[in-house]
Amino acid sequence: MKNFTVIAHIDHGKSTLCDRILELTGDIEKGKHEDVILDSMPLERERGITIKAKAVRIIYKGEVLNMVDTPGHVDFSYEVSRSMSSCEAAVLVVDASQGIEAQTVANYESAKKNGLKIIPVLNKIDLPNARPEDVEEEFQAMLEKKEPILKVSAKTGEGVKELLDKIMDEVPEPENVTGEKASGLVFDSVFDSFKGAIVYVRITGGSFSAGDEVSFIAAGKNYELKELGYFGVSKMVSVKKMTAGEIGYMICSMKNLADVEIGDTVTLPEGGVKEPLSGFRPPRQFVFAGLYPVDNNDYMKLKKAFQQLSINDTSFTYHPEDSPSLGPGFRCGFLGILHMEIIKGRLENEHKLNLVATRPQVEYIVDGNKIDNSIDFPASGYDEVKEPYVFCTVITPADYMGQIFELFEGKKGNYRQMKYINPKRVILKYELPLREMVEEFYNQLKSASRGYATLDYEHIGYKKSDLVKLQILINEKEVDALSFIMHSDDAQRRGRDILRKLKDLIPKHQFKVPLQAKVGKNIVARMDIPALRKNVTAGLYGGDVTRKKKVLEKQKKGKKRMKQVGKVSIPSEAFIAVKSYGD
Repeated sequence: MKNFTVIAHIDHGKSTLCDRILELTGDIEKGKHEDVILDSMPLERERGITIKAKAVRIIYKGEVLNMVDTPGHVDFSYEVSRSMSSCEAAVLVVDASQGIEAQTVANYESAKKNGLKIIPVLNKIDLPNARPEDVEEEFQAMLEKKEPILKVSAKTGEGVKELLDKIMDEVPEPENVTGEKASGLVFDSVFDSFKGAIVYVRITGGSFSAGDEVSFIAAGKNYELKELGYFGVSKMVSVKKMTAGEIGYMICSMKNLADVEIGDTVTLPEGGVKEPLSGFRPPRQFVFAGLYPVDNNDYMKLKKAFQQLSINDTSFTYHPEDSPSLGPGFRCGFLGILHMEIIKGRLENEHKLNLVATRPQVEYIVDGNKIDNSIDFPASGYDEVKEPYVFCTVITPADYMGQIFELFEGKKGNYRQMKYINPKRVILKYELPLREMVEEFYNQLKSASRGYATLDYEHIGYKKSDLVKLQILINEKEVDALSFIMHSDDAQRRGRDILRKLKDLIPKHQFKVPLQAKVGKNIVARMDIPALRKNVTAGLYGGDVTRKKKVLEKQKKGKKRMKQVGKVSIPSEAFIAVKSYGD
């Protein structure tokens, strides 16, 4: 038995390569299926990316192979880490036209850290703009050693047989970690409306049989093992027994996914292991935003959609919140910006909802308390603020280094390392506040490099920062919903930008409306919406100028009194334009 995963930067062809492998082993018929077969979610097909890792068992030359296809986008790196925990080898795929990219480096380092056998593969050699010799040099430089690199075309199938033969020859057999004592590592789970929670597990020692009583150590619960088996291409196949090294599933009458802990150890109460295996950390939410229905009448529909979505996906969180500007909605936690867009897309596409997403925020630590919403952030009176930082790896043509240096400096980034892959391409490494990445950073990076730079990042913890709460006052009254967290150096500029946008969107009133941006007790920016002008003297004929002055003075006093007691009408479009994401 051999277990291997396929890893690569996004869009380098790993899912297509998995399809060609399945055709070669006879598990699917060439030309009789939709591309890409392992990307089964509608959103995966629509976006052309892998979101969930997929495991499948195949037979090649009489040998059982478990193959895991993984996502390539940085937001779903937790899926990659799960797949690595269940395998002994990683097929590292690189596009022969694009070359080494940021996620390639991150995946390589992660595979090396996990002790996996790495099989380097150069894909898309059939493309007219392929440059296999140059990219092979980049590959060797990253691997820091000379070794043969397989050249394949996932589109035509060229070289795929040689890859499978290499897997057969070089991938080690799975290690029996706990000997005769039954043990397994839980690396994922899904929910089935008929069978309940289905646990994905890698058997690390001993064996399990249908009908056994099994124990989940971290959860502290015992269940009857109703069914176990492995993953076929199109369906799950039940078996009577599974032994060390196999990857498969268990069904234990768990009623919901909350009963399953990713990284938990499953064993037998009698004759099993007593201590948990070293697993991996479950996914953690780093980006927070509000999701609101455009039509408030759709609130219950949105709530039901969240409940259905969370049944099969525990990687995001949600809880109700009420916004004075947008009405009832939900505060949600996501793995990253793409993850947020995926969840929002699924809600809109699968449940026919029209949603507004507020600007994404990160989680801060203020005097030891965690805060993920600018409304809850104190305006003053705190001693210390910490914010999450990420370690960024950027691969770019050397011609654009200056622009990228300038971008990171403007985003409060801390330079750490620079390394040339070849004379034309360079790796830059920076530490950066996650707050600076959650809105426009990807677009700005692409703009600075004319689309050629690629980015990967990993979370490295919290650091002390000089952050402030920017409050917006309309007619000298604070509007909590229009508050932002930012570095103190940016407060004045951002305040002016927000006021300028509000000035264009809030209609004129009978009195002058002051707009102010405030930090603590200081006003850092101000603009005024002028009052509507009404010619109250138009109907006056004859008489001297004192008559007109009396009428104008009366109008002035009326406007002053109206300003004191009148309310400013703020259209919902103004809130959406200032607070929503993607405008």
